[in-house]
Amino acid sequence: MSHVTKTGGMTLRHGTAMYVGAVLGTGVIALPALAADAAGPASLLAWLALVLLSVPLAGTFAALGARYPDAGGVSTYARLAFGERAAAIVGWCFYFAVPPGAAAAALFGGAYVAAALGGGTTATTVTAFVLMAVVTAANAFGLQVSSRLQFALAGLLVALLLVSVALSLPHADLDNLRPFAPHGWGAIGSAAALLVWSFAGWEAITHLVAEFRHPRRDVPRATGAAVAIVGVLYLLVAFATLTVLGAGAATTDAPLGELMARGLGGSARWLAAGAALLLTLGAMNAYYAGAAKLGAALGRDGALPGVLARGSVAGEVPRRSLAVNSALSFAALAVVVAVGVGPEPLVLLTTGSFVAVYAFGVAAAIKLLPRRSMGRAAAMPALIAVVALLLMSGVYLLWPVAVTGAALLYLRFTRLERL
Repeated sequence: MSHVTKTGGMTLRHGTAMYVGAVLGTGVIALPALAADAAGPASLLAWLALVLLSVPLAGTFAALGARYPDAGGVSTYARLAFGERAAAIVGWCFYFAVPPGAAAAALFGGAYVAAALGGGTTATTVTAFVLMAVVTAANAFGLQVSSRLQFALAGLLVALLLVSVALSLPHADLDNLRPFAPHGWGAIGSAAALLVWSFAGWEAITHLVAEFRHPRRDVPRATGAAVAIVGVLYLLVAFATLTVLGAGAATTDAPLGELMARGLGGSARWLAAGAALLLTLGAMNAYYAGAAKLGAALGRDGALPGVLARGSVAGEVPRRSLAVNSALSFAALAVVVAVGVGPEPLVLLTTGSFVAVYAFGVAAAIKLLPRRSMGRAAAMPALIAVVALLLMSGVYLLWPVAVTGAALLYLRFTRLERL
């Protein structure tokens, strides 16, 4: 099957901002508290392990993206390595993980706004709806608009996080790190399973690699810069949360807001709400852009209805795929609000799908990349780490298993129709 390999106009700095926004997402405003609740101060080891895991994982996807720039991203790598069925499975696992993930992300951001304004569930839901609408509109105008938005968001976000940590650290107390593992050392694995949400994103940008002006040169550079920025910021925020907030780190719904309050005095709820909105918009913008491109590529390749195919070529806007992804995200939000499910199950469900995508991507890298290349060398430790993440995902792997079944049924049904 011949694909158009035309490249787009995304620059190195805009690409780096896309990576930072995708990975440094809503996890930083909520997961330091959830991880502290799961493992106490020992959750720092889970954060450190996932930062280290990011290096080979990000390197693997950067090498694949630079070598095979295509809107299909990991789905394309799976097709080249293992065939059409594997490509459909990977594509469906990512595409249908974004809507529940978007609902959880938007609700994380909405909770901070509700804390500042009051209004409880209503304020949270309305804010989540507005966030989804803004991101949909930005991507409907095309990647040039959404990448400029991402660059501005990333700059403001990094500045806010650094200021929050710097102002709160004078209130740190190392005694808050004792006892270090109050729930036992095994709890570090539970914390790590939650924190995968915070490090998902390296695969999301593979769908946008063809939009880079110089993919082979700029994708590895953007990836390296993003790994450094994200790793440092996550470790700083996690350390500050535990040492400044102490036992309260495990019970607060807004750890970043608490850090700001300690550093600035008063409630700092408005500033925390602003930071939460930036984080949420940045993450959702990157994922909507990636999912829209992926849906168009899947339509092009026959893994989704062909009506979605428009926009798979670099420089084109995949508005039909974006509309489907956005509609599913709004539907997921409506279901979550109606049922009253908390964010933790949605986080684990979404990350279970992303870990499945990682597994296919890393396996494809081992098969496709040259034997003595840096990318293939990175793929070997990444594969070991992904297997560990699969084991930690446990029951939440049932969602990607169900999606896999649906993808294979779709392929069989469409094949029968063609006969």
